[in-house]
Amino acid sequence: MPVYQLRGAARRVKRRKDRAAVRVPDRRMKTMKARHLPTIGSRYWGLMILASVFGANTGDFCAERLGFGHVAGLPLLLGCLLLIAAGERVDRRPHEGWFWLAAIVTHAAATNVGAIGHDLHSRGTLAVGGLALLLVATLACWHMWRGRRRPAPASPAAHPLYWWTMLVAGALGTAMGDDCAWGLGFGSLRAALLLAVPVALALLALRGCRPVPLAGYWAAVVEIRAAATAAADFFADGVFGLGLATLVSGVAFGVALVATRIPIDGGLRSGEPG
Repeated sequence: MPVYQLRGAARRVKRRKDRAAVRVPDRRMKTMKARHLPTIGSRYWGLMILASVFGANTGDFCAERLGFGHVAGLPLLLGCLLLIAAGERVDRRPHEGWFWLAAIVTHAAATNVGAIGHDLHSRGTLAVGGLALLLVATLACWHMWRGRRRPAPASPAAHPLYWWTMLVAGALGTAMGDDCAWGLGFGSLRAALLLAVPVALALLALRGCRPVPLAGYWAAVVEIRAAATAAADFFADGVFGLGLATLVSGVAFGVALVATRIPIDGGLRSGEPG
């Protein structure tokens, strides 16, 4: 075959590939910058526990002390998340502040979502079951979005689907913590100690996993949230009172974040869920 015919055939193949590429849907979502994302490890999970306690206290404080209730305060928290997202997009400095602010606000919203069932006088087991089904459906969406052949990204997938999953998982953990403490009659302190056992087992199971399994990551978040809900109730009801407990948990988280901070070079992290 003459050279010019080979070149023409190559151009036609290239055009067909380009047209096919245009028809492939873009599965990427806007995510936080890599320089704003933490690395998963013992430090990450420790901060997640403190953020969960602080978020639980903050959600209760907004609902009870500020008078928003469990439903009316959700648009306010959503507005806070949008402001955090806008600030993160224009901030080029390497730090984790935006990620953890979004996590705390999401945990606060999850506190109110998980408590809505109690406001409706429904049984805690029904709320747990419904939220568990919603979490399973959400993880199925993750699977369809990522595709079987798509590798997990090396940095946390802090996109809208990630934060929605954090909300659902947090609400499920809140319902589980409340049901264990009050529905089963253990009380907040004993429930927190009891629920700390599966948290420890989950973190031990995830130790050394690279990358962290998607289901294992969110199971750990649910378990942390359940134990943190009971712990937050114990500090608010039995030790400090709600206002002081919110302040103390916030200061504890801030001190831990600053004291354990590590340099962030803006590169991709390894071993984190996608």
